[in-house]
Amino acid sequence: MPNRRRTAAGLTAAVAVAGAAVLAGAPAAQATVVDVSYACVTKIGPKSAVSPVDIKAVKSGSGYTITMSFEKGVSDSPIELPKGVMTPRAELVLGGAAEGTVKVKGTPNTVAIPPDTPISIGTLTGTFTPKKNGKVTFTAGTLIVHALGMDAAECTPKNNPKPSLELEVTGLAGGGDTPPADDDNGDDGGDGGNGAGELPKTGPLDSAMALGTLGGTVLLTGAAGVLWLTRRTAR
Repeated sequence: MPNRRRTAAGLTAAVAVAGAAVLAGAPAAQATVVDVSYACVTKIGPKSAVSPVDIKAVKSGSGYTITMSFEKGVSDSPIELPKGVMTPRAELVLGGAAEGTVKVKGTPNTVAIPPDTPISIGTLTGTFTPKKNGKVTFTAGTLIVHALGMDAAECTPKNNPKPSLELEVTGLAGGGDTPPADDDNGDDGGDGGNGAGELPKTGPLDSAMALGTLGGTVLLTGAAGVLWLTRRTAR
């Protein structure tokens, strides 16, 4: 009997560890570098350029810090731009479980930009605060290059780029689109996945958690059955 108890306990611990590993391995965000073809309206005429764009999200409090990075410049200037006179800003178009835009902004240029040289956009940052659970996509939108006290260039994607980031938002109270499972407690309002006794169906993370929990329950039930049968046979 002691050996069987130790075996059952070991199997239960193994399922718990496996469930945790599956949950930890499930990605909360998927980022892809996307080539964006920009058509720019500038003070010296139309310009065009293609730049790989990378968008990332990092959890920060109740929201996310969003970064948008450009690998190449998208416009140039016929004159030198002194240090600190150029600041880029952009809009990211939301899709999926969110709508609207997120505004991101860069920092002033730290060195002078020579004439007729692609203007380096660098990294722009902003904040996204989700309102409900689900998958949110982020796609490059309009880019503005502010220089010498004016909006010197307005660049719009012309190749209908794909999203650069897919973010899975979970755990928001009252933020789920799927009604909660019946828990016989008389609460019809739902709690977005924070209530006891239910597993919200909001994404792959929750599915992994549900599978891990189910596996542990089945294993515990099986171990209890083995112990009960053993005791009956001993009698």
